[in-house]
Amino acid sequence: MLLSYRESLAIFEVPAVTIKISGRNQLTGRVTDIQLGDIMAEVTIQVGDNLIDAVITRRSAENLKIAIGDEVTALIKATEVMVIKAVD
Repeated sequence: MLLSYRESLAIFEVPAVTIKISGRNQLTGRVTDIQLGDIMAEVTIQVGDNLIDAVITRRSAENLKIAIGDEVTALIKATEVMVIKAVD
């Protein structure tokens, strides 16, 4: 079986628009590193004292014109979240 995936990106220019999104896990930070591969791009985002690595398509990184120093928001969609607590 051959599966095919085609990425699409729609850009709409609408003045003074507020958008909402259902994803609640949003972390805003600054891009500290970008590694572009042939197909994929690894974008490192500093959120406070923490780093988040996002792997997106190279095409998306180029279409978004992501650059080091840009303020971006990481939207995290996960099916599970685990909680860890140190015990005595």
